Amino acid sequence: MDALERIEQQVKNNPVVIYMKGTPQAPRCGFSMRAAEALQACGVPFAYVNVLQDPDIFANLPRYADWPTFPQVYVDGELIGGCDITLELHASGELKRMVEAAAEKAGALSGGD
Repeated sequence: MDALERIEQQVKNNPVVIYMKGTPQAPRCGFSMRAAEALQACGVPFAYVNVLQDPDIFANLPRYADWPTFPQVYVDGELIGGCDITLELHASGELKRMVEAAAEKAGALSGGD
């Protein structure tokens, strides 16, 4: 499976995923740290991909959704944006609503509840 196919699978199989430099517990850049903190504050589990540990993902992710920078946050299969947009959505309360809805939808689709 090539990198774009792996990205497609990760985005489609996780209600919320952040492509970041480092991990939520050990971010390797300030933008990734702030975006991950905003997601953590929502209280909904999310997946992450450390782009520094996967050169193929690092090289190909900007082509996937035509977004050149990291981090990239996907909710319900759609790119919502990078750090600035994620922080704006968090400040308005919209991020929490979005990730909760995506998690609920994924739970309903997988037979949860």
